[in-house]
Parts: sequence; C-alpha cells; structure tokens
Amino acid sequence: MQRRVRIAASVGLHARPAALFAQAAAAQNESVRIAKVVDGVAGEPVDAASVLGVMGLGAHHGEEVELTCADETSLDELAALLEQDLDKTPA
Repeated sequence: MQRRVRIAASVGLHARPAALFAQAAAAQNESVRIAKVVDGVAGEPVDAASVLGVMGLGAHHGEEVELTCADETSLDELAALLEQDLDKTPA
C-alpha cells in the first residue's frame, strides 16, 4: 500500500523530526519505505526506520513524500505523524 503525505514539520524531515519519524517507523511490525515526491513522481525509496536515510531525502516543509507499507494501520499512523509539526510536538 502507498500513501502520499505533505510534510508539516517547519524544518522538514531534518534532525529531530526525522529521528521521531524513523523511530516510529522502526516500531512498526512491517517494513516501511519513504520516498520524496518531485513533480508528481516518487523518487528512490529509502528505509523509513533509518534516520540518515530519511534526512537524506531532503524533504522540506510543504513537500510531499510517499510512504509504502503492507499494513494500512501503520500507514495511517505514520501519515498522521508527518502531518504534525514534529519540530514543535513534544516527544
């Protein structure tokens, strides 16, 4: 399953937001992949549980990413997380 989500974190997926997201992805029972979407096309996906992989996407505030996971509940949880400003949300 795939879902596209707009990044709400004011600093994008950098440092703290990337770490919080990767930690949540690692806690899922299924493997999760994330890719940056540019001009409507998803790029090369990376392991969403990897902080460096997530930061390496260079996804900024307001940009779109595509999540891929076999479990819809995991997708819902992770999409909801990205729709928050993780730089301001308490851990």
